[in-house]
Order: sequence, then structure tokens, then C-alpha cells
Amino acid sequence: MMDNRFATALVIACVLSLISTIYMAASIGTDFWYEYHTLSPAENVSEAGRSIWEEFVSKDADEKTYTDALFRCNGTVGLWRRCITVPKNSHWYSPPETDMTTNCISFSLSDQFVEKYVEPGNHNSGTDLNRTYLWRLQFLLPFVSIGLMCFGALIGLCACACRSLYPAIATGVLHFLAGLCTLGLVGCYVAGIELLHRKLPLPEDVRGEFGWSFCLACVSAPLQFMAAALFIWAARTNRKEFTLLKAYRVA
Repeated sequence: MMDNRFATALVIACVLSLISTIYMAASIGTDFWYEYHTLSPAENVSEAGRSIWEEFVSKDADEKTYTDALFRCNGTVGLWRRCITVPKNSHWYSPPETDMTTNCISFSLSDQFVEKYVEPGNHNSGTDLNRTYLWRLQFLLPFVSIGLMCFGALIGLCACACRSLYPAIATGVLHFLAGLCTLGLVGCYVAGIELLHRKLPLPEDVRGEFGWSFCLACVSAPLQFMAAALFIWAARTNRKEFTLLKAYRVA
């Protein structure tokens, strides 16, 4: 038997879990974790011709090359892709355009695990271990978080099939661990951006800010913690009341 209080808590926990999963999936799949706003991106591109975005889309583009392009061309960065905004026609013989288009390049799997250097773009400056491992963690942690929530959902389905709240404790623990992973992801990303900007300071006419994809991840973490708390509370309290009721009946 399940009290209405516990059933309500489980429903709310499931809704919070679903929302946090959607938020995490959306944040991973979008490219607006960090945004750069340039005062005059079209003029910047016209001055340098097509070379800026040709270097940006090149497979050989290093961290400094594509970061400079992000600075100058209203760039956005996600966990999987980087994008810049350029005129559709940037030939030297063409007049300046206001019709802009966004070009995006995906980070390959090898890019996610590549070493970061003390001086970005200088392969002889040595490996920057802090930025290297922060970059790798911000790639791995969101998938660990979603995996834990999905595994917790499977345990929750088993709990429904067994008509028992006891497995909900495991679901709550998994959601708590998922929340820690999401919180770690947010911390790693912020630290990585701050360390990068110490190496490559923003130009005076460029403003950088965290985007809505980053905000979705920030919102997802507390939702996971709240879902975990509700799962654990419902399971433990229901178990305690069942034990007391059973002891009362025996007496």
C-alpha cells in the first residue's frame, strides 16, 4: 500500500527528473554555452577577407586561431560545436553586407581529448594540465549525468512493476550523483573559460557572456537534487511507516 503523500512525492520527482533530463539534453545539443558580442563583425570580416572563416573551418585550426575568429565574428561555443557569424558574401570586390549567416564546425572526438597548451597556439610552450583536464571533464560529465538519470528511470520502472517504493532509494541516489556530475560540468566549464581568457584576453570591443545553453545546465542541477530528495524521502518514510504499522499489528 502507498500513502497519497508518497504517491504525490513520486509524481513530482518524476516530473522534475523528466524536466532536468530535457534541459540537459538541450544544453548538450545546442551551441550557446558562451557567446561573444562584437561591435562590428561585418567590418572585421571585410577587412580580413575570407581568410578568417576559412581558417576557422580548417581542420588544422588551433585553439588560438578559432578563438580569435570567435572574438571578431560574434562567435558562440557549445560542448560539441563552435560557430561564427559572417556576411554571406565576403569577397573583397563585394560591398559590405548586412545579410549575415552562421557557420558552425563540430569538435571531433580527438578535439575533445587534445592537449591544451600553456600558450594557446604554441605547441612548444608545454601542456596546460588544468585546462586539458577541465576540457575533457566538461565533455564527459554531461553524458555520465544523463546516463545515471536514465539508469535511475529503469530502476523506477522496476519499482512500479514490483509495486514497492524500496528501489526508489536507489533512483534517488542516482539522481543525486547525476546532480553532482551536472554541477561539476558547470564548474569545469566556468573554470575553463576563465583560464582561457587569462591566456587570450578579450579585445576592448568584444563582450563575452554565458549563453542560454549554459543556463539550462545550471537549472538542471538543482532539479536533479530536488528529484533525488523526493525519491529518497518517499522511500524511506514509507518504509518507516510500514515497519511501524507491521510492529503495531504484531503487538
